[in-house]
Amino acid sequence: MANCSRGRAVPRIGVLWCPHWPVVVAGAASTEAVMVLRANRVVAHSLAAGAEGIAVGQRRRDAQARCPLVRIEQHDPAGDARAFERVVQAVGTIVPRIEITEPGMLTFIARGPSRYFGGDAAMATTVVRIAIESLGESAGLSLTAVGSFGMGVADGRFAAGVAARRSARAGTPAVVTAGQWETAAFLARLPVRLLTVVAGVPAEFVQLLTRLGVHDLGSLAALPEVDVAARFGPLGSFSHRIASGVDDRLPGTHDPPAGLQVDRIFEQPVHHSDVLVFVARQLAEELAGQLAGDGRVCTRLVVIAETEHGEKSERVWYRSSGLSAAAMVERVRWQLDAWAQRDTITAGVTLLRLDPVEVCSDEGVQMGLWGGRTQADEWAVRAVTRLVAIAGEQQVLVPAAQGGRHPHEAFKWVPAITVDLLEHAERYVRGAAPWPGQLPVPSPAIVHAPPKPISVGDAVGREVRVTGRGTVSAAPAVVRFATGPAEAVQSWAGPWPVEERWWDLARARRLARFQVLTRSGRLLLLTVEQGQWWLTAEYA
Repeated sequence: MANCSRGRAVPRIGVLWCPHWPVVVAGAASTEAVMVLRANRVVAHSLAAGAEGIAVGQRRRDAQARCPLVRIEQHDPAGDARAFERVVQAVGTIVPRIEITEPGMLTFIARGPSRYFGGDAAMATTVVRIAIESLGESAGLSLTAVGSFGMGVADGRFAAGVAARRSARAGTPAVVTAGQWETAAFLARLPVRLLTVVAGVPAEFVQLLTRLGVHDLGSLAALPEVDVAARFGPLGSFSHRIASGVDDRLPGTHDPPAGLQVDRIFEQPVHHSDVLVFVARQLAEELAGQLAGDGRVCTRLVVIAETEHGEKSERVWYRSSGLSAAAMVERVRWQLDAWAQRDTITAGVTLLRLDPVEVCSDEGVQMGLWGGRTQADEWAVRAVTRLVAIAGEQQVLVPAAQGGRHPHEAFKWVPAITVDLLEHAERYVRGAAPWPGQLPVPSPAIVHAPPKPISVGDAVGREVRVTGRGTVSAAPAVVRFATGPAEAVQSWAGPWPVEERWWDLARARRLARFQVLTRSGRLLLLTVEQGQWWLTAEYA
């Protein structure tokens, strides 16, 4: 996008956004309370669920406490992308070169369509109508549970995204008058948290602004740009520009040199999507490697697939934080699946091309004291990719955080191809708000799922018991395993009682945890439930 401070106008942007799109895909009724979870956190909910107090980011337990009868669906990004393709195709009949930010949101240059339909307002109304009609043609997709599409038109991506969100709440398209001062006036009274929600600015930076007394975008825009840049660097300068209605291009973003695209021409047409995805992985790694060599990452990618009969699928994908090789492959898969589902393809694919149309500076792979992406992460991703190619997509699994009170519940195994391995997400760390009664850090290195039955005896050989009040009958002195010799206890700690779902007689559970160090040096996490001892996990 253009930088107004360099003498070029900020482009007129249109953003079509559906709040809580995963709920639409789940087929929720108008009055039904539905929430969609990822890693046991709410990522989308229906209007009825919101009225009960459910909000995005809540834990599953908190959400169910507010609405026990809520219907729960698991997040399926691939399914969301396939369903959203109907909207993309319909809007694409009147708008050229649509950019898909995420399933449920698309962006386009508004100048041409606006002229054709007689103004921004008429164009926005037409786009919303066409999008709604596209859903009406398919069974099971309805906007009644989440409201309606939000359509915003403004100068720049940020202002248009904010307008789309206001439009979704109001139920009518929102058009911001063209011009820097008009855009700045529109944004002035809005909270700075929109920098995170819409522009992807780190939440820590927004919290810092709030602590410094900058609560709205107008206050940020009123500060001298030079001072903001000197205090906060490129991120502060970027935030100041978009708050001022000027340039909303990310720091370090620029157009790539010509000839950077990668493609594969097939002599024999390919009819299977798995083969195409495998080739796309090779192309994505090649492209990501070329960009990484120059310290860059792709933020906007065009994916093109053509058949020998001239049928073509072309989509623009955008991600402000950059598209890693895994993220590129994921979007190729979404696009191919939606293409096959939408159209009757009469021939095999003969061309697959990945064309980066916008790149920005990468944060690099330098080893840091406070984490971040490292060279070790890159090596691990390459190793996993090779294993997937050898063993198959469903045979290589990685842990994904889902939340839980017990060690074996905190993570689940998912296919590596379904996640972006380089994305700093919840699957690597636990949520900021821990589960009540969750085992504190450090976590055990070995988790036994299911737990192994054992027995714990006292100094005279009797089984150690724990009463309902958490009293131990005697000090643990020996641990006997199902296989192997018994081990003497050197020290122990506990018990720590855990009571779960006491309100549900069918699912209620009471247990007590112990930490035991044996004389051989093994540090064990033990639990006792209904008189039976279990080896739950072991510390390194």
